[in-house]
Amino acid sequence: MGTYDLYANDPAAPLWRVPATGAARFTWEYDDGRDRLLALYQKGKDKQWDGRTRIDWDLEVDPYDALGTPEEAMSLYGTRHWDKLSERDKGELRRHYASWQFSQFLHGEQGAMICAARIVESAPDLDAKFYSATQTMDEARHAEIYGRFLHEKMGLLYPVNDDLQSLLGDTLRDSRWDMPYLGMQVLIEGLALAAFGMIRDTTNKPLPHQILTYVMQDEARHVAFGRMALRDYYRQLTDAELREREEFVIEGCHLMRDRLRGVEVLENFGIPKTEAAEISEQSEFLRLFRKLLFSRIVPCVKDIGLWGERLQRAYADMGVFELGDSDLDRLMAQDEELADRLDAERFAAEERERVAEVEATIESGATED
Repeated sequence: MGTYDLYANDPAAPLWRVPATGAARFTWEYDDGRDRLLALYQKGKDKQWDGRTRIDWDLEVDPYDALGTPEEAMSLYGTRHWDKLSERDKGELRRHYASWQFSQFLHGEQGAMICAARIVESAPDLDAKFYSATQTMDEARHAEIYGRFLHEKMGLLYPVNDDLQSLLGDTLRDSRWDMPYLGMQVLIEGLALAAFGMIRDTTNKPLPHQILTYVMQDEARHVAFGRMALRDYYRQLTDAELREREEFVIEGCHLMRDRLRGVEVLENFGIPKTEAAEISEQSEFLRLFRKLLFSRIVPCVKDIGLWGERLQRAYADMGVFELGDSDLDRLMAQDEELADRLDAERFAAEERERVAEVEATIESGATED
């Protein structure tokens, strides 16, 4: 069964063609680079892993409760529609919400893979090209993993959300070489990291917890890369050039905020689009969720030097201005530590199982004697 047989809604054309602009840049300097980026490149090589073996795909997933989502977290909860739902309907709603979320993760990872490849092509410095090559592989692995989860465990996918597609298109069409960094590494990756983290830290289901923990270990490096490269470059720009990029960030943040409503899901349950948007906007849980999702973006934008008055006002209007003081380095270090800890716990559990099997075999042989 192909992917098109599993889409909840028609994804329309099988290919989305985005006209490429900008120059491919070659450099003939092969023995010079920033130590921080070269160290990150080395880390990117050392940390490569195989999604087929590191993740335990034998773990069962109930598609009607894939993430352990409580009723209060669903936007229909407390509305007149909720009381009309049977327990079967509620399970189906959970399936659609989880599939919608992970489908957007999947589409975002494909976008990240393409943007990383564009950075390899357009970045002027070899150290940035080196690191982006490792990131391209990381993003391919993430798309592979999310695609497998949706195909094998959920049996349902959603097309790319219009707002996510719009931001991806804006990022890829811009001819300036730094825009794939800004659109993908800072905005889309920053938002994804926060979304991954919120699900990772709240789900009680082992397979999605594993997937998100390991993906976030990679993503922490990607955001660090974007911060390093853009911070260096933006120190050289004029005020007018910085304002142009701040406008891009403001527009991108509005698109990302609007992306998170899941209106498509409610429409598939018979709720008109306008009412579905109102329900999602009024949901207390989704309101908190949307705010927390900017916990990775706002401090990163501030760190790279985009912190003009208009941008600050936009963040104040969105209610996320105070997130600019978040400790991003601590969050990223935690993402990497959690993945290492999960590996250690899984290894210890597997070792205990092997020891128990050996002891049982020895005991069985002694009894037979």
